[in-house]
Amino acid sequence: QVQLVESGGGLVQAGGSLRVSCAATGRTFSPYTMGWFRQAPGKEREFVAAISWSGGSTNYADSVKGRFTISRDNAKNTVYLQMNSLKPEDTAVYYCAARNGGSIWSVVVDDMDYWGKGTLVTVSS
Repeated sequence: QVQLVESGGGLVQAGGSLRVSCAATGRTFSPYTMGWFRQAPGKEREFVAAISWSGGSTNYADSVKGRFTISRDNAKNTVYLQMNSLKPEDTAVYYCAARNGGSIWSVVVDDMDYWGKGTLVTVSS
């Protein structure tokens, strides 16, 4: 089992920045492909970003490409999502998820093995 706990959400103005973190406990963290997803009110959960177990490869949704950066520190069992140039449409609950292996190019909601409970990010206009 892997337990995931997100933190760092909050209220930020449009154009601002925020970094959310996801701390993992339980099984060894490093073999897992990690992903960030988000769910806005009334919408389905959607993919945001993914990172390979080594941190050497990343993948982003088109809507956040160039603004968000995913990274991980395997020594700290933590994955991060740095969010810059935030827009009101980025408002959502952000979830961290882990999958044992697999390609970062096929990170989808139904394929993840473990989920955190989410952290709320609100971007005001």
